[in-house]
Amino acid sequence: MNDSASNPAPKPASDSPKESRVENRKVTGDEADMRLDRWFKRHYPDVNHSYLQKLLRTGQVRIDGKRAETSDRLAAGQIVRVPPLADWAAPSSKGPLVVTGKPKPLVSDKQAAELQAMVLYRDADVIAINKPAGLAVQGGTNTAKHLDGLLDALRFDGNERPKLVHRLDKDTSGVLLLARTSFAATKLTEMFRGTEVRKIYWAATVGVPKPYQGKIDLALAKEAGPHGERVAEGKEDARRALTYYSVLENTGKQSAFVAMWPRTGRTHQLRVHMAAIGTPILGDGKYAGQDAFLAGAELTKKLHLHARRVILPNPRGGKAIDVTAPLPDHMLATWKYLGFSANLRDDPFEDLE
Repeated sequence: MNDSASNPAPKPASDSPKESRVENRKVTGDEADMRLDRWFKRHYPDVNHSYLQKLLRTGQVRIDGKRAETSDRLAAGQIVRVPPLADWAAPSSKGPLVVTGKPKPLVSDKQAAELQAMVLYRDADVIAINKPAGLAVQGGTNTAKHLDGLLDALRFDGNERPKLVHRLDKDTSGVLLLARTSFAATKLTEMFRGTEVRKIYWAATVGVPKPYQGKIDLALAKEAGPHGERVAEGKEDARRALTYYSVLENTGKQSAFVAMWPRTGRTHQLRVHMAAIGTPILGDGKYAGQDAFLAGAELTKKLHLHARRVILPNPRGGKAIDVTAPLPDHMLATWKYLGFSANLRDDPFEDLE
């Protein structure tokens, strides 16, 4: 009896259902020099540190066929082997795959329509959206829904998935820029790291800053806490943080409509700076507790901080990009209650550096 006839040779491992779910992702130019763990956080936001470590220990994640570590720095063009992941660790994007399985739809039609309705500006390289308060920009602990996981809805006619080039706090609304191409991602990232991008924020404060126009130069550092990440002043590892502010309107000594221009981009910079001078942003209980609310006022307890306007050079030259976002509903209601104007366009910092 012919053994080969009764016991046919097994199929190659690559034909098995499990192996067919292996993904080999090519590292793009804007991901060069990124740590492997940060790369995973971008593409697979639900993959936590311990799960990634397990995959690495067992040799399931490889870079150009070699075993890898979380701290490995990636180079453009390298191939990262991603093994089949647990169901809860679905990828955040299709990405530039060399080998693909059959990915599930990542964004529903309803989510796509909602996100596309947020678009304020779009060209071949850049998209600007009006991010609503309450939507996290990136994933994290207990953050199931976030913008980074929905960006496939903003591909439009482009060949690449849009990329984040800066962030806004979850509770901050307003202009957020996305790069539509790797070229734009590199250019915009450089701009945000430097001083070429002008970002104007609007806020309501409890109390009125004195003087009406000023500069806050106060170094800040991140610190861990029982209720998540915080930022504090006076730490040994603090980094310089500089904010210009201007009071546009005020209601006596009770509250003010303030414009702010952050010259540095530290986490929670505007919130900590305004609290430090005794006039916290309305609704910012994280940094001011009960002092962040107006006693007796029938107002929402949401944070009143809005990225109103962003001005920056066009990545390919030509006319500058200048995008303005209307106030969200909760701030419009407060502006009406306090009698503030909601349509001011002038830049109060034009005479500054």
